[in-house]
Amino acid sequence: MTENQQAILNGLAELYPNAGPELQFTNPYETLVATILAAQCTDARVNQVTPAVFRDFPDAKAMAQTTPEILFPYVKSCGFKSKATNIVNACKIIAEKYDGVVPSTLEELTALPGVGRKTANVVLAFSFGVPAIPVDTHVFRVANRLGLSDALTVEETEKQLMALIPREDWSQAHHWMIYHGRRVCHSQKPDCEHCALKPYCKAANQEEMINPKADAKKRAQLRRKKAADPTVSV
Repeated sequence: MTENQQAILNGLAELYPNAGPELQFTNPYETLVATILAAQCTDARVNQVTPAVFRDFPDAKAMAQTTPEILFPYVKSCGFKSKATNIVNACKIIAEKYDGVVPSTLEELTALPGVGRKTANVVLAFSFGVPAIPVDTHVFRVANRLGLSDALTVEETEKQLMALIPREDWSQAHHWMIYHGRRVCHSQKPDCEHCALKPYCKAANQEEMINPKADAKKRAQLRRKKAADPTVSV
C-alpha cells in the first residue's frame, strides 16, 4: 500500500465514521429483496417501497407463494418487472431448497435468479457478518478515481481492493466509498474543490478527471488495436 492510499483510507474513515447501510432491512431475506430492488434505483426509493412488501410478504416462503404479476405493482417505482420476477423465483428456490432460509455462501447466493456478486456480497456482509467488499457503481468509480484500484471491471476492482484493504475493514470501506461517491465524488461533476482527499487523489491530480467506465473502454479499445497491430502502444 502506498502512502497516498493509506492517507485516503485514513481520510475516508475520518470523514465517514458512522457510515452504514442506507437501505433498511432487518434480516437476510429483507436484505436480499431490498438489494435486488436497489439495482439502478436509489436507496431512498427502495426504502419507500419495502415496508409494504415486507408487510404483505414477510419471509421467503410467503414471497414464494405469490407471482411476479402480484408483486410488480408494489415495486414498480423501483424499475423493471424483471426485478419482481427474480425476487419471486429466488424465493421459490429458497423455500424449496433451503426451507425458507436465505443461504449464507457466495456460491449459493449467486446461483439465485437476479443475484450477482455485488448483491451476494451485500447479503453476506450485512446479514451474516462475512467480510466482503460489494462493488457497486459508486465503489467502482471512487476506488478507481482515488487510486485505490486501477481496474477495467467491478470484479477486478473487488480483487484489488481486497488485496489492498485489511480484511477487517472490507465491509466498512464499502460504505466509506459509497458515502464519498454520493456526497462528493459524483459521477458527472465531482466536487474536487471541496474534497478533503484531493491532495492524495489520483484523478484530481491528473489533467482530466478519470471516468472509470470511459477509461476502461478506451483501454479495451487500445488492447484490441494492439492485438491487431503489435506496434500500437497501450
